[in-house]
Amino acid sequence: MKITNVSYERLDLKLSSPYTIAYETIDSTVNFILKIETDSALVGYGCAAPDKLVTGEHPAEVESALKDIIIPHLKGKDPFTYARVLMEIKAALPKKSASLAMVDMALHDLISKKADVPLYRFLGGYRLSIPTSITIGILPLEETLQQARDFVNQGFTILKIKGGHNLAEDIEKMTLLHDKFPNITFRFDGNQGYSVVDSVAFVKATSQIGIEIFEQPTKQEKEERLGEVMDQIDIPLMADESLKTLTDVFRLAQNERVDMVNIKLMKVGGIFEGTRINSVAKSANIETMVGCNDECALGISAGLHFALSRPNINYADLDGHLEVMKDPFKDLFKLEKGILYPSDAPGLGKINF
Repeated sequence: MKITNVSYERLDLKLSSPYTIAYETIDSTVNFILKIETDSALVGYGCAAPDKLVTGEHPAEVESALKDIIIPHLKGKDPFTYARVLMEIKAALPKKSASLAMVDMALHDLISKKADVPLYRFLGGYRLSIPTSITIGILPLEETLQQARDFVNQGFTILKIKGGHNLAEDIEKMTLLHDKFPNITFRFDGNQGYSVVDSVAFVKATSQIGIEIFEQPTKQEKEERLGEVMDQIDIPLMADESLKTLTDVFRLAQNERVDMVNIKLMKVGGIFEGTRINSVAKSANIETMVGCNDECALGISAGLHFALSRPNINYADLDGHLEVMKDPFKDLFKLEKGILYPSDAPGLGKINF
């Protein structure tokens, strides 16, 4: 099987509800869809969701990478040599992880279609479904409670709350949420907004809630602060922004700074690299969650298949597609009562694009 043609399309996608995190408010997202055609009837698709702070790319840089490097490099290649192809593209596009993830997804889509199995089965097929959290951004208290009510009524059992702007307000918000929804599992994302002192104070003040995961409360450039927090709290501490590369997970593990890591395919460069990062985490007894950016359902599908393929990936935060309007890939998988189920179709699912 040889690649005969490579093309792409840029999608400028509006979000149905803008949301706020500790350092910005987001109301839209740009996704690029890569299409790889072969000398067989098989076609592979990948997705890039660039974010300068997270993936190191503006949309214009992804478009340049597609035209100047990715398309010329892929033509004539055998998709089954994906390890070499990805290594060569990564060397040409250092610190451009969304571009690499897009190529990685399309190649994995192709080879699992050739094997005539869903991608999660090609990768290992450990489980058939996984529950996901759904995220509530930084909102006033009453709006937070209303959004939580709406999500619970839709069947979600795990809510991830964004914070980091104001410690007292975050504590009040989490306490009231737990009072209103005592049977819901809560995760909290500090989005790098806290000091070490604030992080510890937050955990102590919310100890009765049983928060499942405490995500990246301190600045990524001050990584040692994660270790200081972990040493003083008794709930799992997870790295997000501090984890982008294989070197990062090795360093985090070696210095015993976190209990968990959040692997986002856009952030790390795709499934191939995500698998290597996950293996290092497993060796260090660090738990893994698969997360996402603001991605259409094609990108989320890749994250889902990856999450289902490995026994030590027990957590998912794959809700980035839910606010995307006019998503052309919304039928690639099912979401029922907060649980994600993959398609039985080969690859990432049946794509009509």
